[in-house]
Amino acid sequence: MAMKINKLEIENVKRVKAVKLEPTANGLTVIGGDNNQGKTSVLDAIAWALGGEKYRPSQPQREGSVIPPMLHIVMNNGLVVERKGKNSTLKVTDPKGEKGGQQLLNDFVEQLALDLPKFMEASGKEKAQVLLNIIGVGEQLAALEKQEKEQYNERQAIGQIADQKEKYAKEQLYFPDAPSEIISASELIRQQQEILAKNGENQRKRQQLHQLEQEYQAVTEQLQILLQKQATLETDLKTARTGTEELMDQSTAELEENISNIEEINRKVRANLDKDKAEEDAREYRRQYSLLTEKIENTRKAKMELLKRAALPLPELSIQDGELIYKGQQWDNMSGSERLKVATAIVRRLNPNCGFVLLDKLEQMDRKTLEDFGAWLE
Repeated sequence: MAMKINKLEIENVKRVKAVKLEPTANGLTVIGGDNNQGKTSVLDAIAWALGGEKYRPSQPQREGSVIPPMLHIVMNNGLVVERKGKNSTLKVTDPKGEKGGQQLLNDFVEQLALDLPKFMEASGKEKAQVLLNIIGVGEQLAALEKQEKEQYNERQAIGQIADQKEKYAKEQLYFPDAPSEIISASELIRQQQEILAKNGENQRKRQQLHQLEQEYQAVTEQLQILLQKQATLETDLKTARTGTEELMDQSTAELEENISNIEEINRKVRANLDKDKAEEDAREYRRQYSLLTEKIENTRKAKMELLKRAALPLPELSIQDGELIYKGQQWDNMSGSERLKVATAIVRRLNPNCGFVLLDKLEQMDRKTLEDFGAWLE
């Protein structure tokens, strides 16, 4: 059960001479009066009574009074809190009649409920952190935000490298007529040597043919005495002619030109390979950039889902980029009543055992806003 104030008596505290009050069980209890009559003094007295010495006013005793301050509060479970006497000594008595001290009050008193301005004056990120701690997702959200930041930084670095690679690739020369691979001078020389060897063999065969023809001529002249040798030579001649009819010499001109131009050709090949590599690097970094973009989107979705599942104290209240957002507006764009509403809802949720929140400056609200605010509190 949330602890609420059932009865309140205050005497000689700051501007208050004497006040006796029984707050409503639910909703808003308005303490009215002209300026300087002690409305804020009543709230300060409650904070002192329940919050301890750190809420003690610098001049607690009413000016002109010879009687020391007296504070008497009865909670809804029968707990009695008293401060009275020269030193305003605290006395806490539970319903069973047993006495206690400040520690008993600390079990149910939420400090921000006594000092709401402290919450309202905090930075936007501090307010958001309080809310995250309430709904229990602060550590998870912090981990996701750290992950998102790391992914963003990594993606940014990858994007910069991709830009550099693309720029480098565009600046590279390219020769469409160059071979796709580096030319080897030794390979061209080997091919040239093979052709020369084959041509040499062809030349040998031609020389052989010439020799046979000369011998044949000699045999013809000596036909009468060399008939047997003529027959043999005719057979050899026929064989030699058959083997050489289809012979065709190959030109080494292209290879000789390639050998002479090999450095220029290889320069072009290397330039093309460098450009291809630069373009491939750029594509790879763009691919990594896209993957990191997808990861960042997934991380952001996880953050949104985490907050959607969290039990927030108010509908339309959320946290975006570490800032409180209510009805789509950040804290500095909220109206005064919306700020009070958000602050009250969050502080009320901080400690469910604390059933009250002290609100000052409600005179700044018009009557309609005050009525709406009271209805929401109830």
